[in-house]
Amino acid sequence: MRNRIFISAFSALALLFSTVINGPGCANIVPPQGGPRDTIPPVLLKSNPGDSAVNFTGNKIVFTFDEFVDVQDIQGNLLVSPMAKINPVVDFKLREVTVKLKDSLEANTTYTLDFGKALKDITEGNIIKDFRYTFSTGAYIDSLELRGSVLMAETAKPDSTMIVLLHTSKDDSAVAKEKPKYIARLDGKGNFHFKNLPSKTFYIYALKDEGGMRRYLNEKQAFAFADSAIIMQLKNEPISLFAYAKKEPAVQQSLADFASTGNKPKPGAATDKRLKFQSSISNNQQDLLGDLELKFETPLKRFDSTGLRLYTDSTYEPVTELVMQTDSLATTITLRTPWKENTLYNLILDKEFAEDSSGRKLFKTDTISFVSKKKTDYGTLKIRFRQLNLDKNPVLQLINSQGTVKSFPLTGTEFNQTLINPGDYEARILSDENKNGTWDPGQFFGTRRQPEKVTLIGRKITVKPNWTNEYDIDVQ
Repeated sequence: MRNRIFISAFSALALLFSTVINGPGCANIVPPQGGPRDTIPPVLLKSNPGDSAVNFTGNKIVFTFDEFVDVQDIQGNLLVSPMAKINPVVDFKLREVTVKLKDSLEANTTYTLDFGKALKDITEGNIIKDFRYTFSTGAYIDSLELRGSVLMAETAKPDSTMIVLLHTSKDDSAVAKEKPKYIARLDGKGNFHFKNLPSKTFYIYALKDEGGMRRYLNEKQAFAFADSAIIMQLKNEPISLFAYAKKEPAVQQSLADFASTGNKPKPGAATDKRLKFQSSISNNQQDLLGDLELKFETPLKRFDSTGLRLYTDSTYEPVTELVMQTDSLATTITLRTPWKENTLYNLILDKEFAEDSSGRKLFKTDTISFVSKKKTDYGTLKIRFRQLNLDKNPVLQLINSQGTVKSFPLTGTEFNQTLINPGDYEARILSDENKNGTWDPGQFFGTRRQPEKVTLIGRKITVKPNWTNEYDIDVQ
């Protein structure tokens, strides 16, 4: 047995040796497989002048990296602090990036260049994160720092697209008329960090800078401001800013106004097509907590409110407690009434009840039949709050993917509400200073009024149907 094993092994080795020596044309040559993907961004080898250089008098800075680099969207990424009147010119070739300063530099001033996400390798696009370069035109580098955070006051969540500004002028108009001295970005959590600041007094703001002007241009722009000036010291307390933006008020027309202000039909408009619309009724059921909406594909030019009639049961009992409204665009009619549970409703739409701007009407009188939901289709929500400050007029807000579903003013530390739609909710506590039940934005010019603030409740609220859903919640 041992001899046979030895001969077999020897024969295999001989065959392999013969194949390699005599048969190169028959071998399959497999190219080497690629290694792991490069995930390392370029590394700076040197800069000229070196980082943190003092007594800087030149106008050019050259960075040399360990691999070929690419520069993208430099205008949107590069922040120069103090802010330059004329942006630097940035060139790149192979492993070098050159910055040419076009603006005159202030004496005895520390400058920083923050490249954001502009620098990356040319093969895999690995970004050099937090790449900054510092130099001074004086004999030392300023070293004071300022940290803080910016949250949207209405949601208590960050918006990382905003920027933070430092002005040296105490005039409120400076944020609208002048560019800031220093700019910082927000990270994903809404935090900012200014470095290499001088010992001065600053006025701090944050804004959404969609136009790249670095200024507060209108009240629809997300904006935040501090109540007082920041006097820079060796150690500065973190700053919390709460941003807001004014919303366009929802405009509602009465049906009488709407009927008298409709647009005239266009000459030659088609009149042989059916009026097209969709109702908000889902699965042939009407939400007890919501309104019935009719949404039209084309704006209406004429509407007769007497042509819409709502009845209950098979006996067609008229619903008398009914309010109808249309939106400012004349594309939605809303019907509002206290819905009875588990009740059959019939909505009659007369043939001539409406006509859209293209001349479309109903071909014939139509009926929409549906049933209102049962109370058992909803859940009861009970919450016991701890550390709830009733002096701030708290309002519980329940939020889902569609926005704020419902708001409940809180008069005590226990909340108990029936008829909550089943689902998952995010809960917030609004400090309702003016007691109007809704969130109000701030006002900077004139009153310098801060926006009303919202506190997030750090847990999901799940409401199950036909169930009492109970929670104990600490309000931070």
